[in-house]
Amino acid sequence: MNPAPFHPARFRELPVVGILRFFPADQVKQLVPAALAGGLRNLEITMNSAGADDLIRLACDLVGDRGNVGAGTVTTLAELDRALAAGASFVVTPAVVPEVIRACVERSVPVMPGAMTPTEILTAWRLGATMVKIFPADQLGPAHIRAVKAPFPEIPLMPTGGVTVESLPAFQQAGADAFGVGGPLFDAKRAAAGDWEWFTRQAARFVAAFRGCETRA
Repeated sequence: MNPAPFHPARFRELPVVGILRFFPADQVKQLVPAALAGGLRNLEITMNSAGADDLIRLACDLVGDRGNVGAGTVTTLAELDRALAAGASFVVTPAVVPEVIRACVERSVPVMPGAMTPTEILTAWRLGATMVKIFPADQLGPAHIRAVKAPFPEIPLMPTGGVTVESLPAFQQAGADAFGVGGPLFDAKRAAAGDWEWFTRQAARFVAAFRGCETRA
């Protein structure tokens, strides 16, 4: 099984990962182009979404070589196999799942395990994580990122869960290397209303928040 190619440059130029959870295909068809139009380059389809395999394939077709499509909420090897077969080029887990991390390392697939405590973060890194997702990030906030970076400056961190346009600059200034964004970007009520232009504007706001931080750093 050959996973889809991951484009590191696309990730680095805008390391904001838009997380699509529980959206049906007809909405994903609108949401992905809207987010891309706003400047987003990296998307994640969660495996606990109905029809996740088909949604990953759809997102891959819509994104093409303009960015990366990953699979999130991967907790088993069976889910990993499905995600890679569907075309996911990176993998995100909600917790430290050693067998999934090791399998990704063996297959040269970037993997971003979820962790919170220093022990979990270091464990994920030593297992071969490409980057560690700090989840849920809003519980301890940017101060937690800054504190963890002190002993582990070499570990790339991606706060996820509650990262907003307003809080992203504080997370970046605390040392965050990437950002996972779900509801604050992909709002279910806006999608139900078919307000697709809102998603383009919101994606652009996240892009501006990231680049504004970058400029000030």
